Amino acid sequence: MKKIGLVGGTGPESTLMYYKELNSRIDKITDGKNMPEIIIESVDFRRAWDYVSSGKYERLKEYLSEKVHSLKKAGAEVISLTAVTMHIVFDELVKDTGVSLISIPKAVCKEAKDKGYKKILLLGTIFTMEQDYMKNDFRDAGIEVFIPDENDRNLVAKRIFEELELGIVRESTLREFQNIINKMRNQYGIEAVVLGCTELPLLLNPENCSVPCLDSVEIHINDLIHEVL
Repeated sequence: MKKIGLVGGTGPESTLMYYKELNSRIDKITDGKNMPEIIIESVDFRRAWDYVSSGKYERLKEYLSEKVHSLKKAGAEVISLTAVTMHIVFDELVKDTGVSLISIPKAVCKEAKDKGYKKILLLGTIFTMEQDYMKNDFRDAGIEVFIPDENDRNLVAKRIFEELELGIVRESTLREFQNIINKMRNQYGIEAVVLGCTELPLLLNPENCSVPCLDSVEIHINDLIHEVL
């Protein structure tokens, strides 16, 4: 079994999900015979977020490159980021480190394509919704990507940053997100919603959502397990 390396801390809640799910699922798949070796390089979330929000992408790439190199030196054979927003420098990071990182956008896009979706709603941080790094693979696959209007985008981003990143899950926030999803379904005919922030599964799931959820954490973890075993 290959050793896993995770660039974590962006944010801590999703890092916990990755660690727990990788251990429990591989244990189950191997009938209780094996659990994975996992190395985590945890970044300073505030520092990384500042680089993103201030457009200091070169600094962000350098910071994440340090973490990837550390994982590689420690023997990690399958390496990945644990946050969608950090994929804003994904291509540059791969080029800088020479490491074939397991991409969240590519994994989620493949799942959407396999399920035959043609119109999807993308929810995530303000950067994920407004920039193209999470959209390009879908567009290349002929899938239309919709995002909420400006007011709703700001609301989604605010709730992610001030609540979900801190592990806070509120019923009032769930209702707000459900209303946004229903509005987009009625207005644009979206067939599924991409949970394009790795903390969104704390709030949304197939049981409380009016359209199917493409859970970026679930899908990405499945890809990682495929590479590890």
